[in-house]
Amino acid sequence: MDTPQTGFAVIYRFRVAAESEGPFINAWERMTELIRDHRGGRGSRLHRGDDGIFYAYAQWPDRATFDADTELPAEAAPLLEVMREATLERPPTIYLTPIADLLLPER
Repeated sequence: MDTPQTGFAVIYRFRVAAESEGPFINAWERMTELIRDHRGGRGSRLHRGDDGIFYAYAQWPDRATFDADTELPAEAAPLLEVMREATLERPPTIYLTPIADLLLPER
């Protein structure tokens, strides 16, 4: 069985303080753009689960691109700080290697 060429994926989870959700979302959006533009990420989606936890699903071309130690611009540091200050709990990151891909492409 061939591994599909859909890339490597990562799931991040964040429990965010209610009063900090807006700044967290804004910082997450800008960080995703910076990672896409400077580290080669394919982008990400942010979801809120019924459990109140934010789930971010990020896709990468491959594990090597994800693992590369590519610097982000200075703008990233204050964004990461906003996200850190807003986060009450951050469960471990989940790393996903694709086995089968039956998602429909976006139109």
